[in-house]
Amino acid sequence: MTIPVFSAKALLQYNPSWRFYCTLRVQLRWFPLFRAVCSMLRRLFDVSLAATALLLLSPVLLLAALGVRLSSPGAVLYRARRAGLGGIPFVMYKFRTMHDSRIQGSLITGHADDRVYPLGKLLRATKVDELPQLWNVLRGDMSIVGPRPEDPQIVAQHYDEMAMLSLNVRPGLASPGSIYGTTHMHLMGDDVDPQTAYLRDLLPIKLALEVVYVQNQSISGDCAVILRTIATILQMSAGRRTFPDPPELPAAQRLLQDFQEQQHNAAQTRHAA
Repeated sequence: MTIPVFSAKALLQYNPSWRFYCTLRVQLRWFPLFRAVCSMLRRLFDVSLAATALLLLSPVLLLAALGVRLSSPGAVLYRARRAGLGGIPFVMYKFRTMHDSRIQGSLITGHADDRVYPLGKLLRATKVDELPQLWNVLRGDMSIVGPRPEDPQIVAQHYDEMAMLSLNVRPGLASPGSIYGTTHMHLMGDDVDPQTAYLRDLLPIKLALEVVYVQNQSISGDCAVILRTIATILQMSAGRRTFPDPPELPAAQRLLQDFQEQQHNAAQTRHAA
């Protein structure tokens, strides 16, 4: 059997959905051992960071749990069903920020959603309500950085072929899409029906950002997303309300446009046939 010899230039011509940093930024999807090593390193990164964060933030977690218990009758934690790796549902943990008797309703929380009690608004604004997901990271349901998981109902009804690519990796606590969703929430201006507004105005570009992340996934990139997320939370807590577009946005817009054009051309071909 002849073993093919690839030059670096030839390797770089391939475009799989995984990218890894080596001596060169070479895409090596067909090397199982290399992929396994990278997966182990990423998992080690996630577990180490999650365990450290849980230890350092344990006083914040205890105060938040006590505050939820005293502020609103009901369970401290909210167990949300989300679509994980490969679309397989899992239970994602959050501090409960809504009145227990009024959690049912829209899958999306609007700007002035009256289901959220006062302390819950503070927990949501500072993202403290998401900290229990560090336990999901330790369990292996999630990563520190990865596409934010959506409700299985939204995945089933609103994910197209491009969006499904975001399910090729574990969902995460932070991602370019989640940063965009937080800083550009004003684009979702309809509080009468926040779910429809979210699906129409935010979800398409948010998912395109997640797919761009998946295509360029790396440990160094994850560190940059973590720092951007922390900076965004601190700035919003200090009162900042306007933010620039994320650096991944042009690539996401091109990806979305190319996919829509492909869908349009495919529809025309089927119609002509």
